[in-house]
Amino acid sequence: MSNRYQPFEPGSTLGGCSCGRHADQAAHRAATTGAAHDAHDGSSADTEAAWCDAVEAAAVRALFPRNAMRRAFIRAVGKSTAIAAVYSVLPIASLQQAFAATKATQLEKRDLNVGFLPITCATPLIAAEPLGFYKEEGLNVTLNKLGGWALVRDRMLNRELDASHMLAPMPLAISLGVGSQPTPTRVATIQNVNGQAIVLALKHKDNRDPRNWKGFRFAIPFDYSMHSFLLRYYLAEHGIDPDRDVQLRVTPPAEMIANLRAGNIDGFLGPDPFNQRAVFDEVGFIHILSKDIWAGHPCCSFSVPDAFVRQNPNAFAALLRANLRASAYASDPAHRAGLSKMIAAPAYLNQPELVIRQVLTGTYADGIGHVHRVADRIDFQPLPWYSMATWMMTQMKRWGYLKGGVDYRSLAQQVFLLTDARNAMKQLGETPPDIADNGGYRPITVMGRTFDANRPDAYLNGFAIKRA
Repeated sequence: MSNRYQPFEPGSTLGGCSCGRHADQAAHRAATTGAAHDAHDGSSADTEAAWCDAVEAAAVRALFPRNAMRRAFIRAVGKSTAIAAVYSVLPIASLQQAFAATKATQLEKRDLNVGFLPITCATPLIAAEPLGFYKEEGLNVTLNKLGGWALVRDRMLNRELDASHMLAPMPLAISLGVGSQPTPTRVATIQNVNGQAIVLALKHKDNRDPRNWKGFRFAIPFDYSMHSFLLRYYLAEHGIDPDRDVQLRVTPPAEMIANLRAGNIDGFLGPDPFNQRAVFDEVGFIHILSKDIWAGHPCCSFSVPDAFVRQNPNAFAALLRANLRASAYASDPAHRAGLSKMIAAPAYLNQPELVIRQVLTGTYADGIGHVHRVADRIDFQPLPWYSMATWMMTQMKRWGYLKGGVDYRSLAQQVFLLTDARNAMKQLGETPPDIADNGGYRPITVMGRTFDANRPDAYLNGFAIKRA
């Protein structure tokens, strides 16, 4: 067995690093700087072998999702018997041939520009580069670090980016022509769920009741963002009209800390690592995590123009696979500490590793004397459910961004590429959730209120505070 992931070796971890040869990514980086890794030259033959290895390892991991189960089985029956048993129940050779055929297909475009904002929401998209997933797909991806969401939108519309990290509601807004010229844009994956928080200035540590926040000034990163929708929802549920009782200021995430320190704002609902950075810099505290408003809510997405998908279907499929592999890697708690060090680097988030680690591991200080352990403070579940899109559109309509009638179902299924993502996950040997029973409309509950995606306007009409 020459598989670099060593799926049939009891002591292996099924790919602790990007190439599968090392215990973790730090050991991988150390090895790749010297002659010990020269044999892995990035040639097409080596890349093909890497994919065959990855397919076999993914299949074994799907059969034995826990390393302890796999190790016990191999030790009990022996390596040769284990190999024969696994190959008798899984069509590994056929899967490898299918991937070989896919890889042999000529990519329409190999050199791609992909945008991102330096926030933890972009962890999969960023990590796919140092982990080598883009290269293994035959892609030369240049990651473009950008300072704000309006710039991301404009560069996508100007075709300066082939794909980008985007706020999950942005492709809906762009497709509908809300805030820009209507341009069909697709959500290939959800980059992250949860991972946001409401942060308040330290002077408000004894003013935790939202009903007392009239006159507050809050920063949000963009109008068409989950941050905006969740903050508005939270305020309105406490009787505060977000358009009349407080000020909401669109502020690039990187500028939120400075504005909080200067007293220009009383708080913000923003992305990490800036929530945790406010605690680190001793200028604010975490009032509530966004997961406590909606557990499992989407935040950011990996999005592409519809024209790119149609003109470059094979390149898009390769890009989708790389991101799904990175999402699976990032979702494993065992990788979170290593990822923290990886994405904290200047080329990516350029933040203290401790700050990133508190976010990704969920063990964090809140800024007012408490340490919390919340394993799912942020998670990486890539399926773009149609019900997520439908809920976002109800909030766009609720606050006056979207006028008139809306064909929620049609738009959700056009913009959110749920079937593509699920099929690609299955090709990678993963076991995605079944969408047949609910048609892609997973149940949603926000602050105790159940959202029925089949009756979106009835849900919208049930709110006392709204502009619609």
